[in-house]
This record gives sequence, C-alpha cells and structure tokens, in this order.
Amino acid sequence: MAEFSRDELEQMVQRWMEANKQAEAEGNWAKHLGPLYTEDAEYHWNVGPNQEFVARSRQQIEDWALGVQMEGFENWSYPYDRILIDEKQGEVVGFWRQVAPAQRPDGSDYECEGVGGSWFRYAGNYQWEWQRDFFDFGNIKSLFMELAAEDKLEPAVKKKISKLARGGQIEGHVQIRTERSLWNKLKGVFAMVRIVLLGR
Repeated sequence: MAEFSRDELEQMVQRWMEANKQAEAEGNWAKHLGPLYTEDAEYHWNVGPNQEFVARSRQQIEDWALGVQMEGFENWSYPYDRILIDEKQGEVVGFWRQVAPAQRPDGSDYECEGVGGSWFRYAGNYQWEWQRDFFDFGNIKSLFMELAAEDKLEPAVKKKISKLARGGQIEGHVQIRTERSLWNKLKGVFAMVRIVLLGR
C-alpha cells in the first residue's frame, strides 16, 4: 500500500469535510463529493444478510450512491464525531451520525442510534479510490418505523421502501449469495418461536 504524508491526508480530510458541509447546505451530494473520487473508485455498504450496495466508478458513485440512494435524504445531516488517519496505509476512518430534519414531541432529534461511519482508502491527488460505509442496520429500520408512524418520511424514501418490499431492486444493490428458500426461512421463524416460548 502507498504511504502518504500526514499533512496530505489531513488536507484531504479537510477538503472532504468542507465538501460535506456544502452538500448538506445544498442537498446535492453528487456535485460536491463526486469530484473527490477517482474515476475507477469503488463504494460499498451492506444492506442486510444477503445484499450489498456496490458502485464501481465515479459515475456510478455519483448516480447511485450520491444520487438515487440519497433521494429523500437531502435535508438530513451527517455530522462527523471523530476521524482517524493512518498515513502509512493511506486509510481514513470517520465516525458519523444520521440525523433526520425533524424532532420528536419532546424536542429531541430523530437520530439513528448505534455506530455509523466510513472507511476510506486514499489514492493521492486528493481523491478516494475506495470507500465502505458501516452502520447499525437494525437501528436504521427502527428509526424508519418511528418516522413512518409519524408520517415524517419523504415521498422518495417511501417509494424506495415500497419498491424493495415488492421485490424490486434499487441501482447498485447486488445479491451476496443464493436466496434462502421459503421453507428455510420458516424453519428459522419456528426455531425462534420455540426459543422464546420454551427457552430451547
């Protein structure tokens, strides 16, 4: 792996943070973050036990990760709490939060609990060549249920949820392995019911 100077990586992080602020202010992620990826960059995250999001190329990142996937989240904020830099490996890890543009009746923000973050690999020339996001998928689903109950989900988000629930696909989603059979899934449900009721 290439070794980069600490100063260069710190400058890259500063540019990234500034681009994020501009993207949040305008609700346009592709415009501000897209140029900070190499032409052949890859971007990944997990979306469940059998699916990954994968974008290969800056164009797919702009169109899918920063485009389709961010539709309905234009007004959300993603503040970074901490950033760790490894100049010897040219890698950066940033820990961020996901905050919805709405408040609960008690005045608190609708925010995803758990840890969220991004792991980046630097390519030089102030661009990332690889990124993998990580977050607590269970807590995200719980937050979406809470927002849905209060009718605070954006129409674009509702549309994507409906599409996925009906077996549709969103750009960039790929299957990791062969889907489990209905019988295999039911066996899992029955096993969990037995554990809940009988403790074994």
